[in-house]
Amino acid sequence: MNMRIIRRNIWRNRFIYLMVLPIVVYLILLKYMPLWFLRISLYDYRLLRGFAGSQWVGLEHYVRLFSSPEWLKYIGNTLSLNLWALVLLTPAPLAFALLLNEVHSRRFKLITQTISYLPHFISTVVLVSLINSFVSPSTGILAALAKALGQTPVNYLSIPQYFVPINVISGFWQSVGWDAVIYIAALSSIDATLYEAARIDGAGRWKQTLHVTLPGLMPTFVILLIMRVGSMLGVNFEKIYLLQNNLNLSASEMLPTYVYKLGMVNHNYSFATAAGLLNSVLSVMLVYLANRVSKRVTETGLF
Repeated sequence: MNMRIIRRNIWRNRFIYLMVLPIVVYLILLKYMPLWFLRISLYDYRLLRGFAGSQWVGLEHYVRLFSSPEWLKYIGNTLSLNLWALVLLTPAPLAFALLLNEVHSRRFKLITQTISYLPHFISTVVLVSLINSFVSPSTGILAALAKALGQTPVNYLSIPQYFVPINVISGFWQSVGWDAVIYIAALSSIDATLYEAARIDGAGRWKQTLHVTLPGLMPTFVILLIMRVGSMLGVNFEKIYLLQNNLNLSASEMLPTYVYKLGMVNHNYSFATAAGLLNSVLSVMLVYLANRVSKRVTETGLF
């Protein structure tokens, strides 16, 4: 293809390229250019001195990080939260989409779907306020229920064992409806003739779901599962940070909050960069591993 044809195609699709341009600029400025500053982890970096005035320490911060028991503990906290989320929140949107698909009333289906994904648009600060109000030992609904049953109200956010359940349950409420939209869209792309053929062969609704719907949704499910596995070392930072307190810190301190406190609060930029970089590397490894396993088992993968 010569340059004249390329220029003509670019001009013909100029408005599409203009729509993409802000995203490209965003990725370059905030995703790719910061990669240059990852070398901060190899210095004893001082913000006002820059690289020229900071001492080169090589892999010292990485050695310190690997030998730190705190780092392993925070990885354990992060994986604990995300494993529960993976087990409960990954199949839930699929199940919800399948149930909605079986509803015959279009009006009821639309109303249910709209109500279910509205919580997704609630800001994190408002969500945390709702959680605090719900579990408050003085004015919360759970406290009122405990008093009605003659029990002593419990401050759930002060008990480390309740931190993960509170996050998973609130995440379920906020995300299941919105995540189901992807499966609902995928359901519409399944060839209707497959259902007709299944009905001719005598398959009922359950067998149609088992042999037509689920195989049709499996590629979408696998892709979303791989992406969720890749984000297992990351959390909703704002939500975790706002729900933290000194009493539940043993369970609520995660890798992202640990890196934030190192870098922004304690101004230990080099060590925080090393921790953040290792977090990203481990996430990439998880994506690669999940993709390899998926391609072997289901022949579906991201790449």
